[in-house]
Amino acid sequence: MKSVLFLFILLTSSQLMQAQNQNQSQTQETEFDSHFVHNVYFWLKNPENKQDRADFEASLKKFLKTSKYAKTHFIGTPANTPREVVDNSWTYSLVLTFPSKEIQDKYQDEDVHHLFIEESEDLWERVQVYDSVGLE
Repeated sequence: MKSVLFLFILLTSSQLMQAQNQNQSQTQETEFDSHFVHNVYFWLKNPENKQDRADFEASLKKFLKTSKYAKTHFIGTPANTPREVVDNSWTYSLVLTFPSKEIQDKYQDEDVHHLFIEESEDLWERVQVYDSVGLE
């Protein structure tokens, strides 16, 4: 009976530690770095085409998963907030943060970034970028 209880406690502790480690790594991945923010908006040629969307999303996610420099990121779609000052015309947004402009420059020349562009550029008709640096 004691060995069964010990085994149960051991397994439960192991699962709790795994869950804690997962939560910590997810928090680290999404921690916002306010030094340099790279906002990218994509307008797909055929935004209603499910295959185009799936291809774009797969390429973008593969790129972000393998990038050495794009550590924090957010992929979004329009929130459809109908206000005069809101532009909901784009198909996807990408927000990346970097610790410096120099690191962002390295990201621009990264092979996996170039591969993403090569794989996906035929899917979009327009890309708009807004870069900003944090206030001191």
